[in-house]
Amino acid sequence: MTAERPRVILSCAVSLDGRIDDASPERLRLSSEADFDEVDELRASCDAILVGAGTVRADNPRLLVRSPERQRRRLAEGRTAHLRKVVLSSSGDLDPAARIFTTGDAGCLVYVADDALPAARRRLAGLDGVEAVAAGQPVRLAGVLADLARRGVRRLLVEGGTAVHTAFLTHDLVDELRLAVAPFFVGDEQAPRFVHPGVFPHRPERPLRLVSVRNAGGTAVLHYAAGEER
Repeated sequence: MTAERPRVILSCAVSLDGRIDDASPERLRLSSEADFDEVDELRASCDAILVGAGTVRADNPRLLVRSPERQRRRLAEGRTAHLRKVVLSSSGDLDPAARIFTTGDAGCLVYVADDALPAARRRLAGLDGVEAVAAGQPVRLAGVLADLARRGVRRLLVEGGTAVHTAFLTHDLVDELRLAVAPFFVGDEQAPRFVHPGVFPHRPERPLRLVSVRNAGGTAVLHYAAGEER
């Protein structure tokens, strides 16, 4: 992390063949209950959680801290029970009734391209705690992270989808990577992948550092860090 941006933790669950879902209308469950609980603890330790517009449209997530005990702990620490939500959407064309906007207690920031800001503000008007923010033309991740830092976000959890993973990783903006690997294959070429092809900074000559490997209820959890061990 630098002074200009939060610490970024990217968390994703994948199949053995690198897919984050199948091609069916229903969401594929890739994580074990033990892994879900670990991710819930990770969420509770962060200040904000970020996804792309595609994830909002496809999965209609709530992005909440599930455990009431963890919610109470956050409140006792003087924080909101849930994380502030962040959505990247170039167009801002999102359903105002999506659960990401109607659940939780910390509000939601929607970062859009500059020319989409007026329409996005009209679309999201009247939603309590939801704010559309211009973030460049096109949307610039560095600007988004700088704005989040100014708003007090120190730890940002990134949870997808493919385009968002790719953007953060190719721009070298990920400090930690938590990858949960399910013990099965999806085997469908149409299923979404963990990342798109791209020019990634962490190549054979500059690999990520493996911090730990754990068995979470049959799911292999790989924890990587960028940079040298301190």
